[in-house]
Amino acid sequence: MNKLVTFLTGALVIGAIAAPISHAASQRVGANDHSPPQRVILVVGAPGMPGYLEQFVEWTALWERACAKGSVRFSTIGLNGSDDIPDRLLLKQLLISESRESDGPLWLVLIGHGTFDGRTARFNLRGPDLTTDDLVEWLAPIERPVALINTASASAPFLTALSAPGRVIVTATKSGFEQNYTRFGRHLAEAIAEPAADLDKDGQISLLEAFLTASHRTQAFYQGQGWLATEHALLDDNGDGLGTPADWFRGIRPVRKAAGGANHDSPLLDGYRAHQLHLLYNDTEAAMPPALRAERDRLELDVMRLRDAKGDLPEAQYYSQLEALLREIAQIYERFDRE
Repeated sequence: MNKLVTFLTGALVIGAIAAPISHAASQRVGANDHSPPQRVILVVGAPGMPGYLEQFVEWTALWERACAKGSVRFSTIGLNGSDDIPDRLLLKQLLISESRESDGPLWLVLIGHGTFDGRTARFNLRGPDLTTDDLVEWLAPIERPVALINTASASAPFLTALSAPGRVIVTATKSGFEQNYTRFGRHLAEAIAEPAADLDKDGQISLLEAFLTASHRTQAFYQGQGWLATEHALLDDNGDGLGTPADWFRGIRPVRKAAGGANHDSPLLDGYRAHQLHLLYNDTEAAMPPALRAERDRLELDVMRLRDAKGDLPEAQYYSQLEALLREIAQIYERFDRE
């Protein structure tokens, strides 16, 4: 194995291909910012009681501050809307407009309470509730990358219904029958821009890192109280409709995959695509043109796919294919440095 493969394979083991090449560690959007035009739509559901409303407002403020730091367009529904237009309709209108806009990632964050009757999962809104069927219909025309984050109780059926290629789905529960109040949303809102959540130390927090940090903090809360945990968050980004809990990762690397599912033959484990989504980019990522970043991300996924299949390939074939991919990634950074 030559020096390039040895060096960059070491980077892959810790889950950060670009880390040895990147020379920036701060989260900043500068004059040379080329980060994709991201969009965050945050929906606050019906609180039920004043105490919940105070918490939901606090979590919303954390998301808004993170978006402001990253110059991400941010909209809320459910806090200051008109009583004349139901929140469900406002969300539908926003998503219709987004289907005709840029290719940058769209983040849809749901904060509130949910229910599940064994057949239909709902996110509780002021006025008519939001169902999985609603989002299946409204998200269908949107071709840009989508991150759907449902931090409510009984949220798992949203993952099953909405999992698809090009989407990252996060839910606070692993089942529609986990219907108690969830605390995961608070920890995720804190982690999305918190330096302590930067697990691979590349100067930016991915959605995967925020998910892992929030999941561990949620479980630590229940352990600290001596309570049985009533929520278990899941992440799905390989389109199999199953999801992966945080304890199936070692660091930021997934080590297990659920059997069966809508796309059970997918060679990718959950987590790789979520690790490519960031609200706040480090300097290097912010300055990279979107076309180069997209090409780099595609190649990184090919490397992860190859790495997960290592046990099924002859050693010489594995390293030959790995070297070819890593050389392509290195060439992207060379092109970036020249621009």
